[in-house]
Amino acid sequence: MSETNPKIVVCDGFDLASQQVAKIFANAIKMNPEIVLGLATGSTPVGTYQALRQMHCEGNLDFSKITTFNLDEYIGLGPKHPQSFRAFMQEQLFDHVNIEPQRTHVPSGLADDPAIEGKSYEAAIVSAGGISLQLLGIGSNGHIAFNEPGSPANSRTRVVDLTPNTIDANSRFFESIEAVPRQAITMGIATIMEARQIVLMASGEGKADAVAQAIEGDVDESMPASRLQQHGDVTYVLDSQAASKLSRKSLSAC
Repeated sequence: MSETNPKIVVCDGFDLASQQVAKIFANAIKMNPEIVLGLATGSTPVGTYQALRQMHCEGNLDFSKITTFNLDEYIGLGPKHPQSFRAFMQEQLFDHVNIEPQRTHVPSGLADDPAIEGKSYEAAIVSAGGISLQLLGIGSNGHIAFNEPGSPANSRTRVVDLTPNTIDANSRFFESIEAVPRQAITMGIATIMEARQIVLMASGEGKADAVAQAIEGDVDESMPASRLQQHGDVTYVLDSQAASKLSRKSLSAC
């Protein structure tokens, strides 16, 4: 069972959940304009980034002094590849706000030596003062970033092989399943756990089992997200479908 008492917020739909997460990040930026943020990609944070863009467009949010570190990148994809996570971040957020390009960090999928790239990425996070607020999604198999089941608790930014489950899930973004890269460079479990605050967002019935196991199940390598039970400041923002298999009753509404 849980080693901490996490904050669990359940929203009536993906849009409200996205707005809730955007408010958390916007408030953090306003409290500390030089904050270091950890960011995620995939379909989960799209609504959140849209809301943050809108806040900036309305003149309510200044990104000029923040620093960002993304969780991961596909091995073999360059920043101009439309399915790279660097391209995703540019399209979804960076190109629409006043963030300084040199303050945005995404692992290089084209690094000559990905192992060295991982160590350099770790050093850059430390040099920036560590991540204050980390955004996460969760895979249906419980992965966080590309830390698949079996990832050790002491793992750091490194190259990983993607499981067939993850390759299949991500194939919707590519022309075919054969086009999905088989490896990625990702922050490790230990890297993620060093963030001072973590927000995990999940939506849809397909995530309900993983969410319940991550929050209420045993802490185990077979469920990477369960490691978050050992973190002192985690907020889960869920839509009602993703929260549907939680047994606990102490849930907050949006």
